[in-house]
Amino acid sequence: MDWREGEGNPDDLPKNKLSPSDYIKWQDKNTEKFEAINDEFRCGAYQEIEDLDAQLEKYKKKFVKLDLDGSADLGLLGLKMLMEDLGQAKTHAELKKMIKEVDKTDTGTISYREFLEMMLGKNNSILKIILMFEEMGKEKPLPTGHPAKMTFDQLP
Repeated sequence: MDWREGEGNPDDLPKNKLSPSDYIKWQDKNTEKFEAINDEFRCGAYQEIEDLDAQLEKYKKKFVKLDLDGSADLGLLGLKMLMEDLGQAKTHAELKKMIKEVDKTDTGTISYREFLEMMLGKNNSILKIILMFEEMGKEKPLPTGHPAKMTFDQLP
């Protein structure tokens, strides 16, 4: 959200509480950087993804929101917020493991490019794999109540 255009709230600044003028500079600088990365994804291996432009815009807004310190990288707290938004709260150790799997630059954080690769990645995306296996590991709830009535034709 851009509070300069009457949307959002200037209190939604990165956690280090940049002043509004510093936040504008930060946002402008990173918006250009993020758009350049988005253009790479539009022209690269991800161009076949349905509704790619809308997804890139959604992920850019999400990334800016999760970048709590204004560093243009996601740290542990930002990733924790992302996983909680997805309904998949993680422990500190699990978050560190996820960052290590996604972080190709060994910075201990997730860059915007790495974030997009994680979110848009093909079936081998680390986040998707983790979520898929966790979902498979959950016990399926047993049906409750009385079984549905069957006719003789429906019996095996």
